[in-house]
Amino acid sequence: MPGAESMIEELRSGVLARDRRALAKSITLLESQHPDHQAKARELLDSLLPHAGRSLRIGVTGNPGAGKSTLIERFGLALIARGHRVAVLAIDPSSSLHGGSILGDKTRMEQLSVHPAAFIRPSPSGGSLGGVASRTREAMLLCEAAGFDVLIVETMGVGQSEGVVASMTDVFVLLHLPNSGDELQAMKKGVLELADFVLVNKSDLDRVAAERAERQIADTLHFLQPVEPAWRPEVYTISALTGDGIDKLWSRILVYRETLQSTGKWDKKRRNQALTWMWQIVDEALHARFHSNAAVQAQLASIAEHVSNGAISAHVAATRLLTLFDSD
Repeated sequence: MPGAESMIEELRSGVLARDRRALAKSITLLESQHPDHQAKARELLDSLLPHAGRSLRIGVTGNPGAGKSTLIERFGLALIARGHRVAVLAIDPSSSLHGGSILGDKTRMEQLSVHPAAFIRPSPSGGSLGGVASRTREAMLLCEAAGFDVLIVETMGVGQSEGVVASMTDVFVLLHLPNSGDELQAMKKGVLELADFVLVNKSDLDRVAAERAERQIADTLHFLQPVEPAWRPEVYTISALTGDGIDKLWSRILVYRETLQSTGKWDKKRRNQALTWMWQIVDEALHARFHSNAAVQAQLASIAEHVSNGAISAHVAATRLLTLFDSD
C-alpha cells in the first residue's frame, strides 16, 4: 500500500530528524493492538534498527513513594546540562478492573517534560508482567534512533518489575527510604542481587536514619553474590530533592560502564538483552496463538469449569488444552 509506505517513511524520517512528535506517533503505533498497525510498526522498527543501540540504558525502580520521579527529573536535568539528550519511559500501573492508567509522570517531572533535550513517554503497563509496558524494549530502540543517548526506564516498583527492567537495561538502580528497617528485612533477596546501585533517598529528611540504612544495606550486599563478578554493587545516600549525590551517581555509573567494558561483559550484557527480547516476543506470540485457537476456544470454558469445581486437576486441564492446540 503506497499510503502505508508513505506513512512509515514519514515517521522514519521524522524520528531520524529528532522530531519528538514523530517519535511519539511511532511509539503509539508500536503500542497499538491492531494487526495492521503491528505490521507497520515492525517495518518501521526494522528500518530504524541500524540507528539504535548507542545509548546508556538505566533502569530505576523502588517502592511507591521512594522518590523515583523526583530523582529522574533531577538526574535528567543534570545530564542535559552536561550535553546529553535524555528519554524517560515511565510505566504507570493499569487498573486491573478497567485498564485505566494514571499517566502522571509528566506532571511530576514538570521541568524535564518541557526541555527540548528531553522526551518523556508515560505508558500504561496494560497488566503486563512486572509493570513494564509490552512495547518498552521497542520504544527504547526508537528513542535511540531519535538521538537520545541516555534512556531511563522507570517502573511502578511492584510485582516482578525489578527482574524485567534489569533484563532490558545496562544499569539497574534501586531506591530505598530511610527509617524503613522492617522493609529492608522483608526485601526480597533477588531484588538486591539485581541492583548495581542502591540509593537511600530523602537523606535530607533524616541524615542519621539514612546513614543507618546505608550501613544495613551495605552489610546485606556483602553476603550476596553480585550479578557481575567484576563489580561490587554500591550503596550510598542521596537526596533527589536537593540534588545531593546526583553527580556522584553519574560518575559511578560511568565507572561501572568502563569496568564492564574492560572485561567484555558490557557487550555480553547487550547480547543477552537482545536474546531476552527475542524470547519475550516468542512467548507473547505463542500466548496469542493459543488463545485464538479455535479448538482451544471450543473447550476452554468447559475445562476451566471442571478445574474450578475440582473435577480435574490443573495439570490435567493444561495437558488437554495443549493437546488441543498441538493437534489443530
